[in-house]
Amino acid sequence: MSLMFWRVLFGIASFGLVSSTVFLVLVIIAAARFNTRGKELQASVSGVARGQLPPVTIFKPVHGMEERLERNLESFFQQDYPTYEIMIGARSAGDPAIKLAEQLRARYPQVKSRIVISGPPEWPNAKVFTLDKMIPLSQNDFLVISDSDVRVERDFLRNVIPPLFDRKLGLVTCLYRGEPASDFWSSLEALGMSVEMPSGVVMADMLEGIRFALGPAVALRRDALDAIGGIRTTADYYSDDYVLGNKIWAAGYRVIFSHHVIYHVLTPRPFLRTLGDQLRWMKSTRHSRPNGHIGTGLTFAMPFGALGLISAVALGHGGLGLALFAAAFFNRIIQSVGVGGWLLRDPRALRLCWLYPLRDLQGFAVWVASFLSHTFYWRGETYRFTSEGRIIAQHRAVSS
Repeated sequence: MSLMFWRVLFGIASFGLVSSTVFLVLVIIAAARFNTRGKELQASVSGVARGQLPPVTIFKPVHGMEERLERNLESFFQQDYPTYEIMIGARSAGDPAIKLAEQLRARYPQVKSRIVISGPPEWPNAKVFTLDKMIPLSQNDFLVISDSDVRVERDFLRNVIPPLFDRKLGLVTCLYRGEPASDFWSSLEALGMSVEMPSGVVMADMLEGIRFALGPAVALRRDALDAIGGIRTTADYYSDDYVLGNKIWAAGYRVIFSHHVIYHVLTPRPFLRTLGDQLRWMKSTRHSRPNGHIGTGLTFAMPFGALGLISAVALGHGGLGLALFAAAFFNRIIQSVGVGGWLLRDPRALRLCWLYPLRDLQGFAVWVASFLSHTFYWRGETYRFTSEGRIIAQHRAVSS
C-alpha cells in the first residue's frame, strides 16, 4: 500500500482521538454539573414530609420468565412509601411471569396489587398496548412505568415522586447501573450501561436539556400524559420511552433525571444474543436521532487508537503508534472512573475500568453494524424499523 494511504488513515486516527478526547473533557464537565444539580434535588426531596406523599400507581408490563424476575418485582413490593398500588400486565394469563406475580401478591397482601391481561397486542409495540389497558384502571394522578428487568431500592418512590409536585415538571426518569449476570459478556454490557449510557445523558443535559426518558423507570403525572393524548401516542415506536419523554417536553413540560440511580438487571445470554440486543438499541437510536447517532462515531476512542497504532507502524513510527493507542486506552479508563465510578457510584466501573476499552471497541463495532439493516429481533418476534423510529411487526408470536 502507498504511503499516502497510510497517511490518510493516520490522519483519520488523529482526528478521531482528538474528537474523543474533547468528548471526554465535556463529559467530565457535564458529569460534575449533573452531580451538583443532583445533590440540590436530593436536598429538596429529603425535605418532603411523609404525609405529603400522594398515592402512586406502578405499572409493570411482563412477558415471559427472566432469571431474576422475582427479585426485580419484589423490590417494588418492598417500597417504603405510604400509599401505592402495583399493576402487573401481560398478554396472556398463561404467561409464567403471571404465576410468579401471584406468588408475590400473596407474599405481600398489605400492598394493593392486581393482574391485568391485555390479550394479543394490536399495536406494533406490545408493551405500550399492555400499558394502555392498565393505565385507565388507576385512579391516581401520580404514575410510575417500569420495565421487568429493573430492580430498585426501598426509597425509590420516595425520591422520584416529590419533584413532580412542580406543575411545570411533567416527567422524571432515572439513570441506571448495569447489574451483570455471571458471564463475561453481560459484565461488558453492564459496564456500557454504567458508563456509555450516562455519558450521553449528561452531555445531552448540558448541551440542550433533557428532552427524552429512559424506559427502565419513568415517573409522571396524569395531566402530562393526557396532554400528549395518552400512552397510545407511543404505540408505533420501539423507543416508546424516548418518544414519551420527547412528547411531554414538546407539550411544554420540563423533563428531568432524578438523582436516584436504579439497577438494570442482566441475565446470562449467549454472545450473539448479547450483540443482538445491543444492535437493536443502536438501530433504535439511529432511527430516533439520526444526526446524533452519526456523531456518536466520533466519541469512541479505541478504534482510532488501534488505527493510529497500525498506520503509524506502517509509516515507520512504532513509538508514536503505541503512544496513540495508550492515549485511547487511558481515555476510556478515565471515562469509566469518572462517570461510572464517581457519578453513578458503581464499584464495578472502578474495579473493571481496565476492561472498558474493550467495551468501547465492541460499541464501535455495533455502531457500524447498526447502519446495515432495518430489521431486529425482540422477545422472540421480528420487527422492522421505518422512518423516525416507528416499527412494523413482521413476525409475532401467537398468544392464547
